[in-house]
Amino acid sequence: MLQFYYNTGPNPMKVALLLEETGLEYEAVPVDGRKGDQHKPEYKAINPNAKAPSLVDGDAPIFDSNAILLYLADKTGKFAPAVGDAARGDMLSWLMFVATGIGPYSGQSVHFQHHAPEKVPYAINRYRFEAKRHYGILNDRLADRPYILGDDYSIVDMATWGWARLLHVVIDADAWADLPHLKRMIDEISARPAAERANALAAKHTFKTEMDADAQRNMFPSNQTKV
Repeated sequence: MLQFYYNTGPNPMKVALLLEETGLEYEAVPVDGRKGDQHKPEYKAINPNAKAPSLVDGDAPIFDSNAILLYLADKTGKFAPAVGDAARGDMLSWLMFVATGIGPYSGQSVHFQHHAPEKVPYAINRYRFEAKRHYGILNDRLADRPYILGDDYSIVDMATWGWARLLHVVIDADAWADLPHLKRMIDEISARPAAERANALAAKHTFKTEMDADAQRNMFPSNQTKV
């Protein structure tokens, strides 16, 4: 059985969505970032980057959420064009767009607005701007097609869902007004039974909610260390 190491952040949740969509059997193992679970040696042996999610498939550990999506899509033959298919390049391009653009800019936008020890207007504006610019590219892409790759729901849409469903935190609630096509897709995905089951994972384990000094140290070690 697969072991899925997760918390309820955007990156683990997009993997949870794919697991539920495929129907693969898996054991959900909580990694509570605020308690510092990601820094334990036994977890870093699976994921040297000390982040969630991670997946263990027999003797194969996989880390990075987008790598896991691609691995599971190839394992099951679902939600992605096969190797050799002409559409494979398009899928990889958009998946990497989410991996290198949507995720990092969204994450930094959230950090500088909500978690940084000091508010830096330049950083807040830059990451909000770049996050919204990237979401705008997806919105334009979706103006004439139901999903990012066209007619077929794919891991690219799932990767986008993980972050875009939190747009009210990444940017603000008003941002949706400029992204109607993206909102249509995200609302559709959120209504899927697999998404409801993925979201229900939050109730299976109790995660620490307090952002106290220990949580700050575990989540944001850069705040305590100068380089």
